[in-house]
Amino acid sequence: MHSTTTLDQTRHRRRSLRRLATAATASAALIAPAIGLAAPVAQGAPASKASVVAMAEGPYGPMLIAGSGQSAGTALYAITSDTATSFGCTATKKSVIGMPYFCTGPSNDKNGEWPAFTTTGTPVAGPGVSQSMLGEVSRAGVGEQVTYNGHPLYLFDSVPGLPSGEAWDESSIPPDHGVWWLLSPSGVFVGSEGTLVTITIAGKKELAADMVDAGGVLPVPVYSFSKGTACTAACAADFSPLYAQGSPGLAAGLSARGGLAMRADGTEQRTWGGKALYLYSDEGFAIGLGGIAAKGTGNGMHWAGGTFTLVAP
Repeated sequence: MHSTTTLDQTRHRRRSLRRLATAATASAALIAPAIGLAAPVAQGAPASKASVVAMAEGPYGPMLIAGSGQSAGTALYAITSDTATSFGCTATKKSVIGMPYFCTGPSNDKNGEWPAFTTTGTPVAGPGVSQSMLGEVSRAGVGEQVTYNGHPLYLFDSVPGLPSGEAWDESSIPPDHGVWWLLSPSGVFVGSEGTLVTITIAGKKELAADMVDAGGVLPVPVYSFSKGTACTAACAADFSPLYAQGSPGLAAGLSARGGLAMRADGTEQRTWGGKALYLYSDEGFAIGLGGIAAKGTGNGMHWAGGTFTLVAP
C-alpha cells in the first residue's frame, strides 16, 4: 500500500528538481550546443520583461521551451484538461490523500507543482515558433499566463533539454483530470513511446498503459471509442487520446498488435488491434493492500454519439 510518506517523497522529489533551476540556467549556455537546444532568445524582444517562447530538439522531436527567465531552456507543457472555458490545473488548494496540493501558481511559485509560464508583456516568439499562435490568459492566483495555439503553458523541469513531465497522468492523484504533454512548434501535443501492460479489473485482464502520477508509475486502463479518432474538443478533454510515436514497450505476454493513427490535428494516437486508445480524465483509483489500482471508471461512458470501452489485450 502506498503510504502518505511515499506520496510526500514523490512530491518532494518533484520540487527538488525545480530547486535546481538556478544552477541549471547558469549552465544552460554550456549545455545547449551539446544537446541541440536553441539558446535563450532575445532577438526581437522588447525592452520590457515579456517572456520568450523558443524551440528545441527534444527526445520526442521539436518541442517548445522557455526562451527567457530563470527557467530558460527547460520544456514547456500543456495539460489536456485545460480548455477555452475552464482549467484543470488551477492555483486552488486541493487535498491529495490528506496533503495540501497546488497545481500551479506564478512562474516563481514555490508551492505549485506545475508553475505557469507567465509574462509581463506580449510574449515573443523565438526562431521556429509562431508569433500568431502566442497569446495570454489572465488567471486568478497566476497572473498573465502565456498560451500557444490556445494551450496555457507550464513549467516543470529544472534541466534544459531533459523533459521529465511528459505523459504524466493526473486524473485523480493529483486531481487535475488530465494528462501532461509537451507541445510542438505547430501547437499540438507531442506523444512519446510509452509501455503497454495489462491490468486486472473485475477479475478480467484489460489493456493498460504505464503512466506516471504522484503515486509513481501505475498501469492505467486504456479505452477504445466506437467512433475511432473522432473524439475531439470537449470529448478529448474528457477522454485524452493516448498520444504516441514509435513502437511502445510491451509487457510479457502481449503480442505486437499496436499501431499509430493520424488524428485530424496532425497528432499521432496509439492504437491496439486497429482501435484508437484513450485515457479517462476522471479515472477512479482504489487503495488497498496491493497499493493503488485503477478501477476502469470510464468503461461504458457515452460521448459525442459514441461509447468508450475497455480493451481486451
